[in-house]
Amino acid sequence: MDNLYIIKIGGNIIDSPELLNDFLLRFAKIKGKKILVHGGGKLATRLAEKLAIPQQLIEGRRITDEETLRVVTMVYAGQINKTIVAKLHSYQCNAIGVSGADGNLILAHKRNASIDYGYVGDIDAINTLQLQNLLEQHDAVVVAPITHNGEGQLLNTNADTIAQELARASSSFVVTSLIYCFEKKGVLRDVNDENSVIRQITPNSYLQLKQQQLNDKPVVSEGMIPKIENALKAVEQGVARVIIGQAQEIELLINGNAGTVLENE
Repeated sequence: MDNLYIIKIGGNIIDSPELLNDFLLRFAKIKGKKILVHGGGKLATRLAEKLAIPQQLIEGRRITDEETLRVVTMVYAGQINKTIVAKLHSYQCNAIGVSGADGNLILAHKRNASIDYGYVGDIDAINTLQLQNLLEQHDAVVVAPITHNGEGQLLNTNADTIAQELARASSSFVVTSLIYCFEKKGVLRDVNDENSVIRQITPNSYLQLKQQQLNDKPVVSEGMIPKIENALKAVEQGVARVIIGQAQEIELLINGNAGTVLENE
């Protein structure tokens, strides 16, 4: 394979059948090998509420107790993952859906932090050989954010992190582009102006942006800082480029004609 595109879609796409169908049609038309990493949007929360399972969030992060783990496993690795795979086949895209536990693809450990997030996993390793095998046999691999610890325990793991770690691993055998799709058109200089996209960010230009932030002259929203830093870290570790933009513009993002591109000088 010549190139690999790893694309992560956000909850706003998952939550809307119309947006999801439109995106999957565009995704299916992407030439070459591709990986789609998805989360669960609000579907897991809705099911938990129907089942009267209390949900707790701390700073926007879900506390995954035993009952909640069952729900997210059913929703992420079941309903959402298989619905996406079925749709892709209807668009003549040879796809397979997996979680991180399938084929021992993603090994993780239970997060050790001052706050007990429950059964939340931090990634230890990607099974690169298994990843290669999946890509050789299928045009698209759809990955749900459920991992395991190698001792029989499933773990709920951040989808952004999974996409980044898969990109790092695949960069050892193929030129890899990592694309984060979310509601904005890219990294914006003005969060209220969709046309203020910063077209390119390099390590040096980011230092300048960060200095402006420190001088109380914010250039980008605080919420984008972790995304930018994680993207640049991925580039430093071998990923060819990271692109941030809207799912509706996926063709333009791949061609470098939209969104924000993060790469080395």
